[in-house]
Amino acid sequence: MSGILDLLNGPMGKMLVSGASKQLGMGEDKAQSALSAAMPLILGAMKNNASTPEGASGLLNALNSNKHDGGILDNLGSILGGGGIDDDVLQDGSKILGHVFGGREQNVAQAVSKSSGIDMGSAMNILKVAGPLLMGYLGKETRQKQVADSNGLGDLLGGMLGGGQQEQSLVNRLLDADGDGSIIDDVAGMILGGGGSQKGGLGGLLGGLFGK
Repeated sequence: MSGILDLLNGPMGKMLVSGASKQLGMGEDKAQSALSAAMPLILGAMKNNASTPEGASGLLNALNSNKHDGGILDNLGSILGGGGIDDDVLQDGSKILGHVFGGREQNVAQAVSKSSGIDMGSAMNILKVAGPLLMGYLGKETRQKQVADSNGLGDLLGGMLGGGQQEQSLVNRLLDADGDGSIIDDVAGMILGGGGSQKGGLGGLLGGLFGK
C-alpha cells in the first residue's frame, strides 16, 4: 500500500495525471478519477491471478523480465509529454490487460467509465497506460524486496491493495460478469466510495493521493 502511495503521491503521480490528461484529451480531474479507479482494479485482478501457483509463476516471470524492470517510471516525461503515447506502451498495456483480465477488459473499462465519467475508449486507454506502469513498479519492488515465490508476491500485492476482502470479491465478480449485470454498477459505486463503506471501496485506496 505504501508503495502505491509513494508512486502516486509525489511528482511522478502528478506527472502521470497531467500527462494522461493531455494525451487523452480530458481534464486532470477526470484523469485522476480514472487512474484512481483503474489501478486498484488491475492490482486486484493481479492478486486474483497470483492466488494459483500457475498464475503466480507467470506473473513473477513477467515481473522479472527486462521489460518490467521499472525503467518505464524513469521515462514518464517522454512517454506522456510528447506528441502521443508511445505505441509500444499501449501495445504492452493491451497484452497485460488481456492476460490479467482474461478477456474481460470491456467489463473493467465500463466500470472505470461509469465511476469517472469518461467514455469507454478513454477508459480503455487509461487502463492500457496504467498496466505497464504498474508492472514496471511491481517489477522494481520485486527486485528490491527479492520476491521469489507466490507467498512473497501475494504479500506484495496485498500490501499495496490494503487487503480489503469486500473489494477483492467485487473485482472477482466483475471478471466473472457477463457484461450487462448490475455488478458493474456495484463496482462503479465501490470505486466512488459507496458500497456501504466510507473509507473502504476501491477508490479509497487511491482517493486523495493526487491532491486537490
